[in-house]
Amino acid sequence: MSESDFSRVTRLLPDAVHQAVPRPGTAVVRLETTHDRQGALDGAWWPRSRDIASELPGLVTALSEYLGPITRVGLDGDAWDGLPTRMTIGDRIVHIDSFPVGDDTILVTRGDKDLFALLVVPPHATRDAAHAAMAAAVRAGGQTRAEQILIDTGTERAAPGQST
Repeated sequence: MSESDFSRVTRLLPDAVHQAVPRPGTAVVRLETTHDRQGALDGAWWPRSRDIASELPGLVTALSEYLGPITRVGLDGDAWDGLPTRMTIGDRIVHIDSFPVGDDTILVTRGDKDLFALLVVPPHATRDAAHAAMAAAVRAGGQTRAEQILIDTGTERAAPGQST
């Protein structure tokens, strides 16, 4: 896979998700809003670390290119280091909400109402486990909750204080 292929991974649709996930820092997104918040996911993100200040700008910038302006992000506050209430990314302020979902999901809001739910693959995941989790997250019609996907693929969150 060439370096230019790596930059296109965020554009994958469900039928192309079986291509290799190249490395942490990758997002795979279906680019459709989810109408049912009962476990359906719109995509997945594999950050390099749990440092939100270094990870979130890249995700928001990549998603903004395809979805338009991202206005709000909701994260599991226990899963991230130093979670602020807002960040300036590019020329926009992105509001950050913290909630204890415990299933490593990030909710991304476009505009004032379009909501996208992404599975967050833990940074410590192996490439194969991350690939399996990301493929499951974008499976068309999939209703498996993020927490169960992580369990099924062996990518559960590292325990607090455990290095990632």
